[in-house]
Amino acid sequence: MTAIYALRSMIFMVWMYGLMVVVGIIAIPFLIGPRSWVRGLYRVWLALVFGGLALICGTRYRVEGLENLPDGGALIASRHQSMMETQAFWRILPDPAIILKQELTSLPFFGWVAMKLGNIKVDRGAGSKALRKMLADARDRAAQGRQVLIFPEGTRIPPGQHADYKPGVAGLYREMGVPCVPVALNTGLYWAPKGIMRRPGCATIQFLPPIPPGLPRDVFMSELKSRIDAASDALLPETLRPR
Repeated sequence: MTAIYALRSMIFMVWMYGLMVVVGIIAIPFLIGPRSWVRGLYRVWLALVFGGLALICGTRYRVEGLENLPDGGALIASRHQSMMETQAFWRILPDPAIILKQELTSLPFFGWVAMKLGNIKVDRGAGSKALRKMLADARDRAAQGRQVLIFPEGTRIPPGQHADYKPGVAGLYREMGVPCVPVALNTGLYWAPKGIMRRPGCATIQFLPPIPPGLPRDVFMSELKSRIDAASDALLPETLRPR
């Protein structure tokens, strides 16, 4: 079965990246228009990608806890296990602004669209200057009523493993002054954190009750991490749950 999954995964990768090139070329004239044009085109690409994922690999996702999303601007802090949730959030949330590594915004097609969509890039090597710029951009997006999405671990972590959270999420929480919605998930069971493997099944993306603004930094970080870790572990099979 592993060989069949690998073959299906390779076909899907050709589908996804082939679409990225085609839609990226189509998007070039859209880049000089309003952001809504690119957003609409990007959602078409996502529909084709996730449709192909379901058809080719038998991989889907479901969303729980949407009632926990506040109206207007919010900070969304999500566990990060795969590329699946990075893309899925653009289908789930009304108008997210995702914190991205600067090197991703330099990629042809993807990077152009990512910046036109009003995502927020951060240069990890630029120190405090980059952090101040990220905070200013996040306040601006929240003032527009958008949801700012960050992956506090800073990288993809396999299911069942935990990592320390980067300080950027605490800075965003303090400066934005809006509720923070933790997100638990188990997407890494079906879309590998690294490599091409995609496995059949239905992943879960779960929005947890929001953390109100104004908590002390240490209290907030402890609450955020404990909620996400516990809820994400609960979505795993018993054999993968940390002891």
